[in-house]
Amino acid sequence: MTTYPTIVQVVLDATDVRALAEFYRELFGLEYRPGDEPANGERDWLVLRSPGGVPLAFQQVDALPSATWPEGPVPQQLHLDTTVPDVAELDVQHERALALGARLLHDRSDDLEEPLRVYADPAGHPFCIFVG
Repeated sequence: MTTYPTIVQVVLDATDVRALAEFYRELFGLEYRPGDEPANGERDWLVLRSPGGVPLAFQQVDALPSATWPEGPVPQQLHLDTTVPDVAELDVQHERALALGARLLHDRSDDLEEPLRVYADPAGHPFCIFVG
């Protein structure tokens, strides 16, 4: 029997790990790993957890070029795919994402087969919310 590595978390680079962690904490309803809460001071590595989900970690970097996808020289390199049950919820989450600081990159919410929207988080990482 072959053994395979297990994905334990997805790590996003950020020039401000706390701000990016807070964006995703609010967007996805995640919780800080014990010891990573804001009251415990600034850090260069933070982890957010979700019951039954893959944790998101945030790593401090000095500089980070924002993806210019769908046009321009800087590709996505990695993005998060998330899903909601229907178009009405897609619209609700669209407003939440924008209010939290996301920027809309691509809108395919009127696609009958796979409605979706692509955003950039405050650090420029793309993520998708689609109906599925």
